[in-house]
Amino acid sequence: MTRPGPRRLRPQGLPLLLAFDFDGTLVPDGRPELPADLPAVLRRLSEQGVRLAAITGRDVLPPGIEDAVPFDGVATQNGGHVEVGGAVKQALYFSDEELEAVLAHSMQGVRLMMFSGGQMYVDLPEGQVPTTQQLARNPRPVAEIPRGRVQKVNFFHEGVAGHAAHLRGHPAGFTVTGAQPPYTQMMTVTPKGAHKGAGIELLARELGVPLSRTIVFGDSDNDLAMFGVAGYAVQVGDLPLLAEHADERIERPEVLGAWLEGLRV
Repeated sequence: MTRPGPRRLRPQGLPLLLAFDFDGTLVPDGRPELPADLPAVLRRLSEQGVRLAAITGRDVLPPGIEDAVPFDGVATQNGGHVEVGGAVKQALYFSDEELEAVLAHSMQGVRLMMFSGGQMYVDLPEGQVPTTQQLARNPRPVAEIPRGRVQKVNFFHEGVAGHAAHLRGHPAGFTVTGAQPPYTQMMTVTPKGAHKGAGIELLARELGVPLSRTIVFGDSDNDLAMFGVAGYAVQVGDLPLLAEHADERIERPEVLGAWLEGLRV
């Protein structure tokens, strides 16, 4: 399954940047544990001079992941927050007016999650309790979120598609992902410029690697932005939306290690 037009050649040798989505790419969806063979493969590539990055819609990576993999850079919040070598290179926030527009919806019973500075804030329908995953993050009520410091908003509701369409047309230029298969009842909104295309561009620039020497890996619609700018794109899974933009495809995270073993550096 490849992108239309002339097939691009997979980059070989150095310099080289490998950038990975997290859920569904480095780890199976719903199971945030790395496949057993993957950390050793990635450490070997790092020792050979390959630069490694994570680029995820999450606001933070799960505990232990950055201990297992020597990432040179990490982009979270769909690229809205970028760190290289532990130093913050970009942090994008909604203005008060933008956040008001994002939250102006008519969905009854919506589950709302907002993120700021590594803290999760939740607003749940009456009678609902936080999930085990949410409780592990020690969530706070959305009323406590600091003004001007919101980096991402997640909505969970069967009617998110309508609000997503409205926000995609908003003059503020929000980044809206989800609200389509496979995430038909969930959508994520981040500020203008907070998308994975901009994230991989910044990571490559800060790490001194030309975009043409980047290989990105992803499985869902929020990865489309980085597929469009990277030198080479590898789809994990079989989402039709990504198929025409990928240079090649692997089936699942569990076979990523074997693919990387065959990479010529």
